[in-house]
Amino acid sequence: MNPYSVRVREYFAEAAHAGDVAGGVSVLVDEQDVCLQFSASAEGDRVGAMRFRARACPHVIAAAEAACAALEGRPAADLIEFSARDLMDNLSVPVEKTGRILVLEDAIRALGQQVATDTGP
Repeated sequence: MNPYSVRVREYFAEAAHAGDVAGGVSVLVDEQDVCLQFSASAEGDRVGAMRFRARACPHVIAAAEAACAALEGRPAADLIEFSARDLMDNLSVPVEKTGRILVLEDAIRALGQQVATDTGP
């Protein structure tokens, strides 16, 4: 039995958002054996490009890919209000990985703060 759902395997294999956004803002979080860096550009009050780098398990890498894909083009405020609850459900992340996924949630919210500061009034 494979411990990874089909969706996790697809996102992990694709990882189209792996890398950096040149000239964007970025945050780095290194906790609970998870090292995540997210970077993003802003287009007005919306998220432009969003990318990630990760040293983590396949569940976290897949969640980072899914989050980047979902958040590009959205209002920048969505980064600050980001909740990983739907990712946990949609990717069938086991409950024992909750702490790691919450690291991802914290990183995206911190990125939102950076985007807000960078594009502030």
